[in-house]
Amino acid sequence: MKEKMLNAMQTFSRAIVVPIMFLPVVGILLAVSSILSNPAVVGAHGFLIKTGNFIGNGLWPILNNLSLVFCVGMAVGMAKEKKAEASLIALFSYLVFLGANHEWLSLTGKLIKYQAASDLVGTGQTVILGFQVIDMGVFLGIIMGVVVALVHNRLYDKEMPGAFGAYGNTKLVFMALVPLVLFLAVLLNFIWPFIQSGITAATKSINQSGSFGLFIYGFLNRFLIPTGLHHLVYTPFSFSNIGGELTINGKPYFGATNIFMAQLTDPHIKVFDASSKYLQYGMVKIFGLVGAAIAFYRTARPENKKRLKAILIPSVVTSAVAGITEPLEFTFLFASPFLWFIHSVMDGLFQVITVQLGARTYGAGGLIDFLSYNLPAGISRTRWPVYLAVGAVQLATYYIVFALLIKRFNLKTPGREDTKTGSSAEKDAHSKKSADGRHLAGEIIRGLGGAENIESVGNCFSRLRVKVKDSGIVDESILMKTGAAGMIKNGRNIQVVYGPKVSEVRNSVDKYLAGE
Repeated sequence: MKEKMLNAMQTFSRAIVVPIMFLPVVGILLAVSSILSNPAVVGAHGFLIKTGNFIGNGLWPILNNLSLVFCVGMAVGMAKEKKAEASLIALFSYLVFLGANHEWLSLTGKLIKYQAASDLVGTGQTVILGFQVIDMGVFLGIIMGVVVALVHNRLYDKEMPGAFGAYGNTKLVFMALVPLVLFLAVLLNFIWPFIQSGITAATKSINQSGSFGLFIYGFLNRFLIPTGLHHLVYTPFSFSNIGGELTINGKPYFGATNIFMAQLTDPHIKVFDASSKYLQYGMVKIFGLVGAAIAFYRTARPENKKRLKAILIPSVVTSAVAGITEPLEFTFLFASPFLWFIHSVMDGLFQVITVQLGARTYGAGGLIDFLSYNLPAGISRTRWPVYLAVGAVQLATYYIVFALLIKRFNLKTPGREDTKTGSSAEKDAHSKKSADGRHLAGEIIRGLGGAENIESVGNCFSRLRVKVKDSGIVDESILMKTGAAGMIKNGRNIQVVYGPKVSEVRNSVDKYLAGE
């Protein structure tokens, strides 16, 4: 039972990353539109302002319909095979739910009259794609995506007999889903108000707990990274009303990320909303881990420093610039779990300090995200210099604390290993030689126990996520020689950390498995 629950959580976490991976692109493009449409930046150039508004208005429908985005994304992420068909079925099912739920509200006389969609805020109902339905926010899409994927995985390969053959496989999936979705469209009218009350109570509790609640949020967001379940911590705060609600120009926005983006495109807002407190977890990517890397270098054995520098520099750049921390974090995670715990505690504490000092920045990613979002917003609205000042203190603190702990407890952090540097250097050289194209994919698949042992392959921002039939035959030593920074095994779910190149690795593996 424990393994089944763990597998289910890993599958869910892997799937929810699918839509999230695209949202930073939307955010950066919205930041560009904000720059172009801001008279304070471009002056009275009407063409640039209109261009900025054109870009922004073209992108906002994505963030305004995150429920649909998550529905399709979750279905694709969880589907074992025929993912394209799963995405289309998810879209069909979502539309069926909207139509059925609206009709049920109408038949039961529960439709609330309104003139503008903003009139429905706080009533438990909303308008999605022109349908007035119960307001479940992004949770509707997540629930629908999971339901579609579960039915799809059970029926996508089932054949129908005789003359009904044309209605088998994925057509059968949709046929089975229609009555289930109709049932959910009615059932959720009765049970969602209770669930929403629970969410509201939890949100209130978190907000009332103040700095302690924020610390726990920051701590878990970092501490759970080895399991891959940290996505389940920040996602609801970023994209649902758990992370805050704000009405701007008569339009409601839910979740810290959505609220920040909405404020970014409205130059009339003087100071950004306090919901941005849930977006400060990227500071450690830019500052803290740089301090940790310096500590590793300064405490390393003299004979290891040259090799260590070659490892740390690209990892630090990847963390600070792109916000992908695993290649650096995995250099000490398994060597010293104690240091990982201290790392998570300090990360949570510095998020609290940043918020207490009044920062309202978008600080969830690396330097690219930080500059793209906060410079257009301006100092007075986000107080981003506070973020940088605290970050500088964090860098120094990480260096001092890590260096002291490494020396005091003789921790085997990078550069202090008992193994000889020559063998490590040879392994690194072998890794570079083998890390290309089809040969790399073949080695990865061999390390995972062979093609016949692989059930599904996916990836997030930095990890190859694979579900295998038998985790006992997975060979970590082979995987590490392919250039991986680390490997996590949770039941039959295997995560191999490759950093920013993970998409390229995943493409090579997919092509190899397809026989290309």
